[in-house]
Amino acid sequence: MIEGIVNAALEATVALSVRAPDGQPLVIEAVIDTGFDGFLTLPHSRVSELGLPYRTRTSATLANGVEDDFNVYDAEVIWDDQTIDVLADEAETVPLVGMALLEGRKLQIDVRDGGRVLIEP
Repeated sequence: MIEGIVNAALEATVALSVRAPDGQPLVIEAVIDTGFDGFLTLPHSRVSELGLPYRTRTSATLANGVEDDFNVYDAEVIWDDQTIDVLADEAETVPLVGMALLEGRKLQIDVRDGGRVLIEP
């Protein structure tokens, strides 16, 4: 089970540990984005700080209809006490958790400032 909180902007957030290739974890606050079908986005500063290995470049259509290109990196995330391999899209936004990371889980959000976010198997 993963717990988070709804912030003042009514965004559902969770703390994630992303592991660098040397095994050092970095805890980041990420917003759950049900409109994002990937695993995770990270800004360039976090990708650099972690030293994530480059995988490929891809394009995607954003929520505003604009198509953009992204670098994609290999990352490890500690998710519900398990280490899993994910793809992290580099995007200059707050870190986002997408639907690929939530697949197979039950998501509950008490949508109010300070509300509970719960992700269960």
